[in-house]
Amino acid sequence: MAAEVLIVGAGPTGLVLAISLARQGASFRLIDENAGPGTRSRATVVHARTLEFYRHFGFAADVVAEGIATETIHLHERSASGRSREVMTVGLGELGRGLSPYPFILTYPQDLHERLLDRQLAKLGGRVERSTKLVRFRQTDDAILATIRHPDGGEHEAAFAYVCGCDGAHSAVRQGLGIGFAGGTYDQPFYVADVRLAGRPDDDFHMNLGKRLLALRMPVRATGMHRLIGLVPPELAGKTDLTFDDLKEDVEDLIGAKVAEVNWFSRYRVHHRVADRFHIGRVFLLGDAGHVHSPVGGQGMNTGIGDAVNLGWKLGAVAVGNADTGLLDSYEPERIAFARSLVATTDRVFTRMIAGGIAGKIVRRFVAPLTGNTAARFAVTRRAAFRTVSQIRIRYGDTPLSEGKAGKVAAGDRLPWAGDDADNFSEFDGKSWRVHVYGKAEPAFAAGIADLTLGLKAFEWSAPVEKAGFKKDAVYVVRPDGHVGYASSGQDCIAVERYLDRICVRLSGREIRDPVDQTDRA
Repeated sequence: MAAEVLIVGAGPTGLVLAISLARQGASFRLIDENAGPGTRSRATVVHARTLEFYRHFGFAADVVAEGIATETIHLHERSASGRSREVMTVGLGELGRGLSPYPFILTYPQDLHERLLDRQLAKLGGRVERSTKLVRFRQTDDAILATIRHPDGGEHEAAFAYVCGCDGAHSAVRQGLGIGFAGGTYDQPFYVADVRLAGRPDDDFHMNLGKRLLALRMPVRATGMHRLIGLVPPELAGKTDLTFDDLKEDVEDLIGAKVAEVNWFSRYRVHHRVADRFHIGRVFLLGDAGHVHSPVGGQGMNTGIGDAVNLGWKLGAVAVGNADTGLLDSYEPERIAFARSLVATTDRVFTRMIAGGIAGKIVRRFVAPLTGNTAARFAVTRRAAFRTVSQIRIRYGDTPLSEGKAGKVAAGDRLPWAGDDADNFSEFDGKSWRVHVYGKAEPAFAAGIADLTLGLKAFEWSAPVEKAGFKKDAVYVVRPDGHVGYASSGQDCIAVERYLDRICVRLSGREIRDPVDQTDRA
């Protein structure tokens, strides 16, 4: 059977998937029909959960060093008379402190982001085949036969074990499978611009709400460029040759700053769609190929990277013989459920924010500021907001890989961070299973886990560990992506082995056995 994985599309999603496979020693080809990495800022927000994944891979510090960490969000409201007032200020550092090693929002232009990922892949011996296109493919019983077009226009057919579509909203892979992409397009057009502002603007996030408009301002490059995103005024929505000059007066009035230079401008319409399936046979959809949604919360690119990490450790384990193919069946239920929830949530928020007529005006001028200001006053709602936006709240509780609960931590949860002192994320590498005990690991349990060739670490019990939700002396089996797979109040290595066998994982060549045939160790 063909051993290679074909990854179609070398944006952040495809590059992260390739990095995950390369780190596990899995064979792959990564193709992209573009001649080189992107040259525009495009997606700029990198959230805490993505940085945690990058820490697993060993380059989170490089990403943070090249980006701009923003810890404060301001909400401004401009009245009909033109008077602007700040109605809310939220300190992200306070919201996320103790929840993640990265209690901030990082802005990092996608062109720089892709180049960094490309360099990381090259360090692992991988590369992108540029100006190379997937023409068509067909599945057989034991492989996929794909026709690939080269830069010179020539074509050849090659066999692959799996194909992963990371090729965007117009995905050729999704279309080749005939998978539906239900949803729609918002009528309200948006603009996006990278600009240089006059004066010395800060590097905070600013949301500006007006009678008929909204505009978001954020830092985008260390050179001083800022990103502006906002609604195109209704009277200009039908203008086909729209330029920033058409919007400049209204935008400057709304954001309270002068635009000195425009580096890039584009208008676009926002889509909200989720593919009917993320997995058929030997083919998988990831990122925009499987889901697109409004820009609320800057979730798009981060969600695609989450797809890549989720599928990457599973596909890598199967490719190198550390798991049976049944493990791959968990990808779709884990990621499609989150995609559907995300699209529904951002759709509700986005629709209310851009609504026309009196309803939209009320939301933009009164409801949003009031709701946000009220929520910001309470620690519980502030921290819940950080968990949601940063994607550390994502859980896979109702999927086949999740079993058990101990304390407040249930299987499927992202393993809670226990703070700087314990730093229970330090040993994650994105490819290995781990067993954690918070308290004391009994000698017999430790010996049994060693026989399974699993890494076991016992963390000292402390107030921060208890606050994170762990139960003293309980067992947490942690997946390669940092989510809890199995949790139990008791230390039973046979139960851990049965769990791994049930989900089709083998460690260091250990054969998977039928759980009903297992007997307790002497």
